[in-house]
Amino acid sequence: MNWPQIFLGCFVISFVLSVMSFAFGVIDAHVHFPWEGHGSVGVTHAGHARGVGPINFATVTAFLAWFGGTSYLLTSEFRWLMLPSVLVGIVLGLCGAGIVFLFMAKLLWSPNENMQSADYEMVGVLGRLSQPIRQGGVGELVYSHGGARKSCGARTDDGSAIEKGSEVVVTGYERGIASVRRWSDLADR
Repeated sequence: MNWPQIFLGCFVISFVLSVMSFAFGVIDAHVHFPWEGHGSVGVTHAGHARGVGPINFATVTAFLAWFGGTSYLLTSEFRWLMLPSVLVGIVLGLCGAGIVFLFMAKLLWSPNENMQSADYEMVGVLGRLSQPIRQGGVGELVYSHGGARKSCGARTDDGSAIEKGSEVVVTGYERGIASVRRWSDLADR
């Protein structure tokens, strides 16, 4: 068995996979692997954000690249024995994977980028009508939600008319149409 070739193969394959991962990230393609689901960023049942898991595609390929490259250089160029070069390769592979993990966890993954279920809830959203609602008709509601300005169709929940520019509160939401009431009507209660 030719150990330097195996180490070089680990390095080359993981490097190619890293380049492909970067390219897919640039074109926003999403590929998921079985080991990524347990430690990825997400939301727990209690609604709290989970931490970023250390075992993911980027850290595995970083480990293999550092392990393969280090072990290859130590066995072929410096003529080390296989066992010491593998041990040093494992240590440096873990260091390389740790650096990639810390970089991604601190700089790239934001705990605020993953939406919570409350971010999808429309009831209670305050907005302003950009188009009036005629009696029994549909107007347009402009509102801020999740840090972005959005709009949707709106009708009053009692079928009455509301003029353009009125502040309204969403009382229901179905099939892209918000049921609304005037903010002043709810504030007077």
